Amino acid sequence: MIRLSPRPARLAFAFPFAVSLTLTLVLAAQLVAPSPATAQEVAWVRGEVRLNLRTGPGNQYKILGVVTTGDELRVISRGEDWTQVETAEGKRGWIPGGYLATEPPPTLRVQQLETETTALRAELEEIRAEASRLRETNATLASTDSGQREEIEALKIENFELRAGSTTQKWITGAAILAGGMLVGAILHRNSTRRPSSRIRL
Repeated sequence: MIRLSPRPARLAFAFPFAVSLTLTLVLAAQLVAPSPATAQEVAWVRGEVRLNLRTGPGNQYKILGVVTTGDELRVISRGEDWTQVETAEGKRGWIPGGYLATEPPPTLRVQQLETETTALRAELEEIRAEASRLRETNATLASTDSGQREEIEALKIENFELRAGSTTQKWITGAAILAGGMLVGAILHRNSTRRPSSRIRL
């Protein structure tokens, strides 16, 4: 009589258990490991605090520097209790989590608004100065245009007078030529109609 060994049953039970245990460990490792931050995420230190920038995610790591309220940081990765950041100077390190905000603090926003207001005022002054220059240029062009129109009118009148004078001169010349021709014709006609006298004068 052949007896079946219980080992295959044990293996059949152990395999699903090992798979589920492996999956659980992988998921737990992913939850514990720091997650990379979104690309180009920028944050600011909030509250009136001074945070130590450390070489690793823990108080046992060496301090690299200090970040304070209003400092702009680029988030590299986020963990459960610590966040890896990069300062404006390019220094990378870790700070405790929960101290970053997605918007700059009110004091920094006020400074930004004052800077923007100053820039807008300067731009407004430039626009006003440009508008004043354009008005002056327009007035100069209008004056020049008026002067040119007056000069054109004067030239038109002068041209008309010259044409009128030329026409009058032509009429006078024509009349003089006509009168001269008539006079010459009358003289010639008179001479031609005289009969020669047969008398001999001594």
